[in-house]
Amino acid sequence: MRIENSFIPVRGVGETTERRLWEQGITHWDAFDGSVVGATLAERIETFIDQGRTHLERGDLSVFAERLPAASRWRLYENARAETCFLDIETTGLDASCNDVTTVSLHRGGDTKTFVNGRDLTSDRLESELEASSLLVTFNGQRFDVPFLETCFDLEVSVPHVDLMYPCKQLGLDGGLKAIEADVGIERELPDLSGRDAVRLWHEYERGDEAALETLIEYNRADTRNMKPLMDHVADRLHEQVFETVRAESAAPEAEQKR
Repeated sequence: MRIENSFIPVRGVGETTERRLWEQGITHWDAFDGSVVGATLAERIETFIDQGRTHLERGDLSVFAERLPAASRWRLYENARAETCFLDIETTGLDASCNDVTTVSLHRGGDTKTFVNGRDLTSDRLESELEASSLLVTFNGQRFDVPFLETCFDLEVSVPHVDLMYPCKQLGLDGGLKAIEADVGIERELPDLSGRDAVRLWHEYERGDEAALETLIEYNRADTRNMKPLMDHVADRLHEQVFETVRAESAAPEAEQKR
């Protein structure tokens, strides 16, 4: 599902109105003619479409991210698939005011980069990576990863953000990232390690164990790499559940009439 299939970013359009538009065959901006809604709302939708095309031409998804509910931001993914950055951090604890970020991994365009505290993990490097991305995807990053980075590195993370935890919940996929991966059949490297192990590995590295750092990096990288197939899975299932089901239902009466 692409942004051009969406109408809920428009003020006054909720899921019910959007579904009514889809049921009438208005499943893309190109099909909107203003005949299904009142004049005031039609004008808002037409303005949104005109402005939306300009934003898409510029590769700017921020206006859509701001107007979409957190659980619906998965709709941004298809428009930004190649420029999506999957991000995960490891830390020494849960409180950004007194704990440190140890490693940050980013996966984009098939490549994974990991930055390490005390080596190459800097505010400038993170800012550069985020600016090169059209969309940020995390798991529980809205409450944890992003605020932690903003606090520890004095960053303002403004790239449009999909927190996978919310669309997963829409599909009944609950629990942590590793549990959900297992539920949908995504295999994981180092499956027996946990966040607590990540803290232990960092402290072992601080005491001189380079192998511990290598294990920590691989653990961190696995999180970001596995978010890509999970995002694909979630987007495909929600596309089918939210959009294709309505299209199929609206097409059925039309097909019956032609018999």
